[in-house]
Order: sequence, then C-alpha cells, then structure tokens
Amino acid sequence: MKWLEHLKTVNEHRRLVREGCFRLGLVKQGLLHDLSKYSPSEFFAGAKYYQGYRSPNNAEREARGYSAAWLHHKGRNKHHYEYWIDYSATEGKGMVPARMPDKYLAEMYVDRVAASRIYNGKKYTDDMPLRYFLKGKPKIMMEKHTKFTLELLLRMLAEEGEGPTEEYIRTKLLRKKFVPKALTRYGLRK
Repeated sequence: MKWLEHLKTVNEHRRLVREGCFRLGLVKQGLLHDLSKYSPSEFFAGAKYYQGYRSPNNAEREARGYSAAWLHHKGRNKHHYEYWIDYSATEGKGMVPARMPDKYLAEMYVDRVAASRIYNGKKYTDDMPLRYFLKGKPKIMMEKHTKFTLELLLRMLAEEGEGPTEEYIRTKLLRKKFVPKALTRYGLRK
C-alpha cells in the first residue's frame, strides 16, 4: 500500500512545515503549504514512485526522463525557487531567475528543513539541509540574493540550531532588517 505510505509522508511533511511557518508568523502559508500534492497529477505519481527515503519526483524523473508531478508542483507553489524563473526583459538573455519575496524564501527554508527531517528520520542533524544545498548549489538557477540568503539561513541552522535561525527570520529577514554582522560570522560575502 504505497499510496498510504505516501499519504502519511505528505501529511507529516505538511505538519512539520505548518508548525515551522506558524513559528515564523506565516500562518496562511503554513495552512496552504503543498496542497497541490493532493491533486491527482501529483498524488498518483507520488504513490507510484514512493520509496520513503527521497522524493518520488526523483524516481519518476529517472523512469520517464522528467517528472510531470514536479512540473505541476513547482508551477503552483511560490516557495520553490523554480517558480520564480521567467524570461528576461533583456533581448537575448533567455530564462533568468527572479528574486523571491522574503516570505516565500522563509517558507522555502522551512520546507527544506522539513523535507530533510522526513527523508533522514532519526539520523537527521541540523547540518543536513546545508549539505544538501551545497551539493546542488553550482547547478541551481536561483537569483543571487535568494541563493545568498538561503545559504545564510542554512549555515545559521547548522551552526546555531533551529531556534536562533527562526528568531533571525522573524525579527530580521521578514522585517527587512538585514544584519551584515551575520555575513562575517558565517564566512559569507554578499
């Protein structure tokens, strides 16, 4: 009954994201997070390719050469940086990433932490979301500020834990009070 295991995984992921978003004051986003995963185009593929230790989208991609569920999902959920890729207004530039609004960037952070908790289970440590990000960082088409800020948050999580990182998001990021001291502390330069 892979469909039931997939449903449990989706529900648990949404619960973790909902709780994280609520702690950040993003109540509406917490309630609406990933509702498209219950749509037929996402749910049936998720159930078919469910493995329990990684996203079923990866298995669908390997089997079909693309993931129809992922294409559906990223086009409906603003907390994915892929949602923010558009054609450039500059002639000949092609597709370019746009800067994510901070409230969706914060939800993306919560989403990544929750996914890491789900797929790593009891082995989860606060450095895992950062390691996953760094592994894919050279290949991702993410706007510079968005990428920089996400990395800063994931480094904070790895070094200080969830509480201080969420405090920073609530009091600085979401209130537009960027603290340059954080850059030096985590070895980052803007």
